[in-house]
Amino acid sequence: MNTIAPSELIINERGAVYHVDLTPDELADTVITVGDPDRVEKISKHFDSIEVKRQHREFVTHTGYIGKKRLTVISTGIGPDNIDIVMNELDALKNIDFTTRTIKSNLQSLKIIRLGTSGALQADIPVDSFVVGTHGLGLDNLLHYYPYQANEAEQQILKNFIVHTQLSGNIQPYIATGSISILKHFVEGFHHGITVTCPGFYGPQGRVLRLGLANPGLVDNFSSFSSGEHRISNFEMETSAIYGLGKLLGHQCLSVNVIVANRIQKEFSKDGALAVENLIKKALSIISTL
Repeated sequence: MNTIAPSELIINERGAVYHVDLTPDELADTVITVGDPDRVEKISKHFDSIEVKRQHREFVTHTGYIGKKRLTVISTGIGPDNIDIVMNELDALKNIDFTTRTIKSNLQSLKIIRLGTSGALQADIPVDSFVVGTHGLGLDNLLHYYPYQANEAEQQILKNFIVHTQLSGNIQPYIATGSISILKHFVEGFHHGITVTCPGFYGPQGRVLRLGLANPGLVDNFSSFSSGEHRISNFEMETSAIYGLGKLLGHQCLSVNVIVANRIQKEFSKDGALAVENLIKKALSIISTL
């Protein structure tokens, strides 16, 4: 079997993968990802015990237990480029032998759940409510660097989306589906819909400060889009990359977001910190039983 060169998989002096600074034994099989490094402690404070605390750059990790359930929570920072680092390194920790630098014969599947903040794109999804992404629809280019192939159902949604939005040229969207086996646990109290992932916060999400937009009607097209039973519920900056890489690597992934802004109603949460805390409590009550 081919060995993976030190330039391709960087392992530091303590035997940890470079960016997230974790060794294989420091990672649980169920992983919660968050964007904000400060949110890691807001989640791990609910653990019964914490056995690992690591930080390297924006990647903060706590591993511990709720009851007998071992969990890891890790911050990714903002954007799909950081997701590329985190997803590949989490997979490496489980599925590559760091001693021989070879891929293990028996591959493991992680459960990876994103707990994030997001903007609603439907008037009937209020601020402070919770949304689960049935699909991640990416307007970034990350998955175009991998041999990713959408299935037939995903391709139909994507085709309808491109026709509806009249996207062409520089933006080449892709789509991936979240884990059905995890999603079925996030039903009561959760809105479901397609989560659009944008490669930026301002122009890519239709915000105008000093710069105009190349696609000024794009956000309106998001909210008016439907494909069969599917509609776009929200957008943020990580979900499609998690879903796409998760599918390629064989992991079960789900993105759960609290709505801090409703872009249609032009509303923003009056207490975003409380909204995030409510999401954490509700999500952990589910995740700890998976």
